[in-house]
Amino acid sequence: MGEVKIYRVVGRMLISHDRYPTWQKFTKEVRALTREQALEKVYSLLGSNHKLRRKHIVVEKIEEIPPEEATDPHVRELLRVERLVVK
Repeated sequence: MGEVKIYRVVGRMLISHDRYPTWQKFTKEVRALTREQALEKVYSLLGSNHKLRRKHIVVEKIEEIPPEEATDPHVRELLRVERLVVK
């Protein structure tokens, strides 16, 4: 099993595609093993939160960032976890 890394995904999403379509910029930070998994996670998050299809999401850049540069509170909180106990 590989090491979990933090990726910053930057792009645009089409909001309100049926009435007044507008492109809005987004930046998401996710934890993943590979760039492909990070991209799938972003598609899943944006599709779930904003009811977007993949064709309404344009990814411009995916970059691996060091843990110190993470700004997302959820990602920073997960960095502090030392071990996970499952019953």
